[in-house]
Amino acid sequence: MKIVVIGGGAAGFFAALRSKEVNPEASVIVLEKGLQFLAKVKVSGGGRCNVTHNCHELAKLLQHYPRGAKFLREPLQRFMPADMITWLHTRGVTVKAEADGRMFPETDDSQTIIDCFLDEAENKGVELRLQTAVNKLEILPTSFVLHTKEEVFEADSVIIATGGSPKLSGLEWLVELGLTVVAPVPSLFTFNLPKNPITELAGVSTPVRAKIVGTKLEQQGDMLITHWGLSGPAILKLSAWAAHELASVNYTYQVAISWIPAMKEDELRACLLMHKNTSKRQIGNETLDLPKRLWHFLLEKAKIYIDTPFDELRNQDLNRLVSLLCYDVYDAHGKTTYKEEFVTSGGVVLSEINPKTMESKKVPSLYFAGEVLDIDGVTGGFNFQSAWATGYAAGSYASVPSSQSNDSSKAVR
Repeated sequence: MKIVVIGGGAAGFFAALRSKEVNPEASVIVLEKGLQFLAKVKVSGGGRCNVTHNCHELAKLLQHYPRGAKFLREPLQRFMPADMITWLHTRGVTVKAEADGRMFPETDDSQTIIDCFLDEAENKGVELRLQTAVNKLEILPTSFVLHTKEEVFEADSVIIATGGSPKLSGLEWLVELGLTVVAPVPSLFTFNLPKNPITELAGVSTPVRAKIVGTKLEQQGDMLITHWGLSGPAILKLSAWAAHELASVNYTYQVAISWIPAMKEDELRACLLMHKNTSKRQIGNETLDLPKRLWHFLLEKAKIYIDTPFDELRNQDLNRLVSLLCYDVYDAHGKTTYKEEFVTSGGVVLSEINPKTMESKKVPSLYFAGEVLDIDGVTGGFNFQSAWATGYAAGSYASVPSSQSNDSSKAVR
């Protein structure tokens, strides 16, 4: 068996390792067009590598994928976060879970994961090629021929794991192979609020409920105010779920913020009335557990002086404050990529891929893994987990001769 993996990122590399594990006698080559393998692994989690998430229930895990959840049921139930944790542990890498469920290597260094993969590739005899872009992929009746600038490779199976593309042009070569693709749009980005006064509160973080005005799309969680707008888990998750909707309006939209997400409007009104009836303190000192800078900003926006005694607050001012705290609307224009991480929504249409094997339904022995598929998850290690799961499935079946590929016992534990 000759297996060629196109793409040396998380999914491709893991698929190559799995291929060699299932079929040690196979020839497995990874062709990466860039200068380094596992580039996204290197920068993820601020250089610590958010390798997976501490979620061990399949139903809950699938809720973190805006697109591809139904498709992922098959590969994920075969390779869950616990399986990745075990895989790393047996190779000398221990991971830890943080309070929010994200999991990192104990070393807090992404190079630990990269070194583990590189060592595994060397031990298993996986051939690695950098700066080797595939210029043409020929599909023959029973094999493939891959053309690069300097070499030609023959393969019995090909695994495509080229990652997400920011533009449709980056996927046109797949269309030329007869595949259908969904035009890519960015996912996991921060909201830009050009010249909005709230950006003067950069660095302030607080739990909120954020909603795209005019839609049912909303998320709850921590939000971070930045120099350019809004970020943090709630915003990033919302950007993922709203990726296509926001792209369709060219990233010009309104976002509504509920600053006290734990309270409904009538509960918040009752809380403020209680303060009005019992407190003589200046309203600027009664922050409702909001950061003080933010509370003063919101009072100013509601046209309420911060030194006003709470018991002297007029009813119309209280009503205006309640409305603002429950539904504070901001005009957003544009987006900013979240740190060095880049995730796209879009890619190869999932209806054309077998979710059990990752094999193309149109081209036998052509497999896919990772973000090149129309799959994306929210931030927190979920995109890596889908890369491991789809890579594991692709590697499991690509390494089995076609005459045996329908026998799952020969490929998957």
